[in-house]
Amino acid sequence: MSNPNETNSALFTLDIGGMTCASCVARVEKALLRIPGVEAASVNLATEQAKVRLKPRSEINIDGVIALVEKTGYSAIVSTPHGDAKANYSHTFWGSDGLGRVLLSFTLSAPLFLPMFLMPFGIHWALSPKWQVILATPVQFILGWRFYKAGFKSLLAGAGNMDLLVALGTSAAYGLSVYLMMTLPDESHELYFEGSTVIICMVLLGKWLEARAKQQTSEAIRALQKLWPENAKVLNSNAVVGEGSFLEQYRELPLEQVFPGDHILVMPGERIPVDGIIVFGNSHIDESLLTGESAPLKKLQGAKVIGGSLNGEGVLVVDTKAVGVESVLSQIISLVEDAQTQKAPIQKLVDRVSAIFVPSVIGIALLTGLANWLYLDSTSIGILRAVSVLVIACPCALGLATPAAIMAGTGVAARFGILIKDPQVLELAHRLNVVAFDKTGTLTIGKPKVLAFIPFTNALNSNEMLASAAGLQMGSEHPLAKALLDAAKKAGLTPVTPSESKALPGVGIMGQPSAGPWIGQSLALQSIASLENNPHYADILNMAQSALDAGQTISVLMNQTNPPSPLAIIAFGDELKPNAKVAIAALHQMRIRTVMLSGDNNAAAQRVGQSLSIDKVYGQIMPSDKADIIRQLQSSEINHARQYVAMVGDGVNDAPALASADVGMAMSTGTDVAMQAAGITLMRGDPSLVADAIDISKRTWKKIQQNLFWAFAFNSIGIPLAALGYLSPMLAGSAMALSSFCVLSNALLLKRWSPSHI
Repeated sequence: MSNPNETNSALFTLDIGGMTCASCVARVEKALLRIPGVEAASVNLATEQAKVRLKPRSEINIDGVIALVEKTGYSAIVSTPHGDAKANYSHTFWGSDGLGRVLLSFTLSAPLFLPMFLMPFGIHWALSPKWQVILATPVQFILGWRFYKAGFKSLLAGAGNMDLLVALGTSAAYGLSVYLMMTLPDESHELYFEGSTVIICMVLLGKWLEARAKQQTSEAIRALQKLWPENAKVLNSNAVVGEGSFLEQYRELPLEQVFPGDHILVMPGERIPVDGIIVFGNSHIDESLLTGESAPLKKLQGAKVIGGSLNGEGVLVVDTKAVGVESVLSQIISLVEDAQTQKAPIQKLVDRVSAIFVPSVIGIALLTGLANWLYLDSTSIGILRAVSVLVIACPCALGLATPAAIMAGTGVAARFGILIKDPQVLELAHRLNVVAFDKTGTLTIGKPKVLAFIPFTNALNSNEMLASAAGLQMGSEHPLAKALLDAAKKAGLTPVTPSESKALPGVGIMGQPSAGPWIGQSLALQSIASLENNPHYADILNMAQSALDAGQTISVLMNQTNPPSPLAIIAFGDELKPNAKVAIAALHQMRIRTVMLSGDNNAAAQRVGQSLSIDKVYGQIMPSDKADIIRQLQSSEINHARQYVAMVGDGVNDAPALASADVGMAMSTGTDVAMQAAGITLMRGDPSLVADAIDISKRTWKKIQQNLFWAFAFNSIGIPLAALGYLSPMLAGSAMALSSFCVLSNALLLKRWSPSHI
């Protein structure tokens, strides 16, 4: 996101004030798209934001866009990064959506509607007309002024919204009551002040409940924002880490004054304010709110840490690598915010309906009033039924149905380390029937390790040979060299430094140990293929056959003294991730077929596939072939139905396949390119998150469907009932106010979701 202070930003977000329903969304969006220089715009009712993209070299700037939005009757300001803006006044106690106005409206209205509950007991009592108008007027024109103001603005913009419907409906009921009171002062008659006041009370109550529910849908974002400490302890430039009283040589600075390269002191129990590398100390770090990993992770000197994570028992000094908007936490928040402000494709249908909703309702209300007046010869009944039609119509529920579910679903997913970046994923995930996995780094750890160290004869000492072999690899950056050095370290051995060594291109490495039983002799680490002419080749091959069949890489430790003889066989391999089997089993339980794509030889790939019970394995494929295989899987039909395919990967070579798949999922342990190409990012390198991501996507999609069904059904059933006189204005207003709350409450049920394996 561009800096909001730059008035020529290509992409920016506006906080829009005054939107109350789906019709408002449609009007703001239409106004934005009509502005010359605006390339794209998306407005979201749940977040009350508009995302706007300007055309390259556009002459209009942000200030010009804001001015044109305000002409449509809505307020607009540039959104501050990650919600750092001050609290919205409308949500305060006496704000337009505050509890104070709700309580005051019910206090003034109670004497008007409570006597109705005495009628079933034969008690017919009501306030005098004078007291009724005294109590109803402030409710109608002071507490209800917001509806007149917003409704009038919508009329000026050439459209209507929910506020206009409420203003027209309550004004008709209030006006009819005043008319009857003035024209028939001496006769017994029924007034309808309680209808107009209760409608306003219930709508205000609905708005307050709606505001509270909206705040809960964005709870995940606020939880992430709270992870940032306001200040950081920056070590003085003359402080020498690890010497003297350096722990006292710091100054506490606001986070915005911290720069890359600063050394940050983090005490036990404090949150780490920056992304960086530990240069002093060891500790356990709790990253649960960032990655969903519940257990604190052991971090040693040299390990990377993420800003916002919680330090455990140790004192740490962290070398700052990224802070503020460049940090991982900031990027996570941005991804979730972007997903919540985007529209799912199904929202386009809602937008088309909303564009004609309010004019249609006003037309139905006029026809209802006219028909009842002509058929029943009663002006008051005609007006009351028209009022019921106006106030029961609820474009709010339509406008909130999709974004509320998206906000709740993406928010709870982010809490468990699943970042859903593209709402379109939600519409595709429930159709998935194939998941394709890259092998290395996705199902396996992606880091070779020594799986077996086999002495050629029992007379040889394994530890002495491992120490000598590791010594040959000292200083090498090759992955197999690191694996051998790690194996020696885990065994508690010190590598024997060779007195001299040299590389054998295409073969391996040779050197003379400076200590041990082979001091002064030449030892070599060679590939098995380079030993075809060795007289011991058949014995070496026989001993290594089971490892070769498993797809493992073999090195042979040779004593180069004439004749060269083998000392040990070393098998390297990539281990399966701990939850790989659980991940595949979970997908099978969801009736989703699994596929594995691997560049390894077929035998090795098939062995891994069999151990995980994967349905189909593609071995010995080039990276460029992965996207073609994804397209083949999509085009294959089962039961005359197209297959919907998800791709899970972590490397640069997975990016084309991730982009080709219907749903791309990237491991955050992989490359940035892979994450940019995917619609879902898994914040831990845990393959079991794949099934969880599909599950929360399916549940979110189901909530969207339920909400839209409820919103359409409510209006389809409620409007005819109101037109036929089965709903009084008071009941109609109550139902309308509660409909939005029901939609939001249904979406909030997603907050109870948690991954199945936790």
